[in-house]
Amino acid sequence: MNNTNFITTPFGRRSMTLGMLSNQYDAKDIEPGKSIDKWKLFRALCEARNVYGISDRALAVLNALLSFYPENALSEENGLVVFPSNAQLSLRAHGIAPATLRRHLAALVAAGLLIRKDSPNGKRYARRDRSGEIDEAYGFSVASLIARADEIFAHAAVIVADRQRLRITKERLSICRRDITKLIETALQEQAPGDWMMIQATFQSMVEAIPRAPHIRDLDSVLEELEMLRSEIVIRLEKQLETQKQSAIESQTERHIQNTDLKNILESEPATSTQPVQDFMPDHTDNGSSSEKDSYRPSASMDDKRRLTVSEGSIIPSVQPLKSFPLDLVIQACPEVVSYGYGGRVQSWRDLMAAATVIRTMLGISPSAYQDACDIMGPQNAATVIACMLQRAEHINSAGGYLRNLTQRAQRGEFAIGPMLMALARSHSSIGRDAA
Repeated sequence: MNNTNFITTPFGRRSMTLGMLSNQYDAKDIEPGKSIDKWKLFRALCEARNVYGISDRALAVLNALLSFYPENALSEENGLVVFPSNAQLSLRAHGIAPATLRRHLAALVAAGLLIRKDSPNGKRYARRDRSGEIDEAYGFSVASLIARADEIFAHAAVIVADRQRLRITKERLSICRRDITKLIETALQEQAPGDWMMIQATFQSMVEAIPRAPHIRDLDSVLEELEMLRSEIVIRLEKQLETQKQSAIESQTERHIQNTDLKNILESEPATSTQPVQDFMPDHTDNGSSSEKDSYRPSASMDDKRRLTVSEGSIIPSVQPLKSFPLDLVIQACPEVVSYGYGGRVQSWRDLMAAATVIRTMLGISPSAYQDACDIMGPQNAATVIACMLQRAEHINSAGGYLRNLTQRAQRGEFAIGPMLMALARSHSSIGRDAA
């Protein structure tokens, strides 16, 4: 008997829809002899449930319904209609409420996964012939599941492949983020030439752009950008290795390059205002009236010039590095820098260096001037100087020239950060006492 050759309407007040009629027509297209393992089909439907717009509770009801099918293989030979009562379905669906059961059964019918075959009185039952075989059954037909099995398996395969691809992309993204973080740390520790603070800020902006629940397309674009950034960092570090190897060869042959031309260091940035380090003292202010001819220009003796040895276009740091100070003291002396930290906080030297990159751009300091400061003073001390300059920015006419002046003084061993920090800290303490 062919149970698919029917068009049936629902019992009672339930209305017939064109979608239900279309599902019944589609269910007629079952290939002869087609057989589907019901539990494999159910697992595939669980994967593709979002495609069909059904909930996990509806799947639990379908699972209970399939458990009443007598065979593991869904086929026309084994029959297409299951006819358990709502009470039996509720028990096998872990005691689901009758109203909830009816709602999810209706959802399965609306999704085209089940077809109602209602009896004249709306009851579910089967009529058997004299030999005991089922002659007519009323309940739910699984013909749609058999007819749409290939479609369900195809959707499930695509979803599984996308999930696998998303997992692999996340793994590659995690590795790329780890590589970039550690390579930037290495570059800062080795004082490799380059604006590493800007690179770090760019990296942080890329990471922050990743959504919390990303789609595979979002991660693909971010991963491509991060891989390009990683390649650029590796190229810069490779150049640094080549420079170190070349320097080692030249040192073995005792070849030294002396450059006494200060134009390579000063470039084209204007000189600083009339006050050097004393600008940071609270008792000295600059109203901006000093003319260009009165601006401060550092003088250099022949001995000083000999100290400015240039290798591969970079200034070699002084033999005795500047003394660093605790981060808490820097924050106490320069509280305005906190506003430029990530999330309005500066909790580590890395946060301070990232904030200094932003401040450098705001003050109009060129990348080369800031990089020279990092090479001579060290990244932490350079960030500290930028924080101090921000604190007294209104008293500095040319931030770029001022930083280059301090960098040259640090190269000659004539500059220390301590007096600058202490002056700013004392100014805040005196303001606090006056307010009290």
